[in-house]
Amino acid sequence: MNRVIVLGGYGQLGSEIVARLGDRGLPLGRDAADITDAVALSHALTAAAPTTVVNCVAYNLVDQAEGEPEAAYAVNAWGARNIAHWCGVHRVPLMHISSDYVFGRDSRRNTPYAETDVCGPVNVYGTSKSVGESAVKENCPQSWIVRTCGLYGRQSTRGKGNFVDTMVRLGRERPELKIVNDQRCTPTYAGDLAEALLALLATEAYGLYHATNAGDCTWYEFAREVFRQRGLTPNVIPITSAEYAAKAPRPGYSVLNCEKLTKTIGRSLRPWREALVEYLR
Repeated sequence: MNRVIVLGGYGQLGSEIVARLGDRGLPLGRDAADITDAVALSHALTAAAPTTVVNCVAYNLVDQAEGEPEAAYAVNAWGARNIAHWCGVHRVPLMHISSDYVFGRDSRRNTPYAETDVCGPVNVYGTSKSVGESAVKENCPQSWIVRTCGLYGRQSTRGKGNFVDTMVRLGRERPELKIVNDQRCTPTYAGDLAEALLALLATEAYGLYHATNAGDCTWYEFAREVFRQRGLTPNVIPITSAEYAAKAPRPGYSVLNCEKLTKTIGRSLRPWREALVEYLR
């Protein structure tokens, strides 16, 4: 029987993939397979004997990464390289999850990024993810590298939560909220993404892909839709990224063109508003 090892299999995306794989899926967390330790990782993967590996592990504390770049690179770049090296040596296909934050330097951008567009990250997190992509490509020819955007799912990152859950909580607690309105992206439901990734895993169409729900919005527009669907009525004030003053700069526009994925698996992901309905349900 095929065995798919899902590194980071207890997180937002990994748990959704494991749930859909059933008996074929085996989640491995950091305790079982620390991707920053090449020797321990090799032992864990060799013992598990996977026919495919999916890497959902990421250091994604974007602001914190600015002050501890070594920690971000250890996971997103060198950890990805460790996984890809093992998979390349053992000829095991690898699916590696990356991010829209590999883009952002083009401040005038207003059309979705294709896989052929050159990366231009604006923060440490995005740069570390870009380096990780290159490491996967160099070390494992049988690989799918999949960039996604604005991910939210039921298994939120420990200590971080996700944007939707945070907005629901704050919408109940506060009469007024200020939300950034000059960063445009595509919120993506982890359940929808997991289904698309499994469809891609069923192919041997290796390469770089973009995968998000359809459409786009700002975080302000996303928050407004969360409140509308939840029946919450805080006063929502749009602000600029400069006013928010986060430690790490963010892309002003990071919408991804997913046509390549659609052609490969024969369908596209549904619009982000429809996906949000299911998540909030």
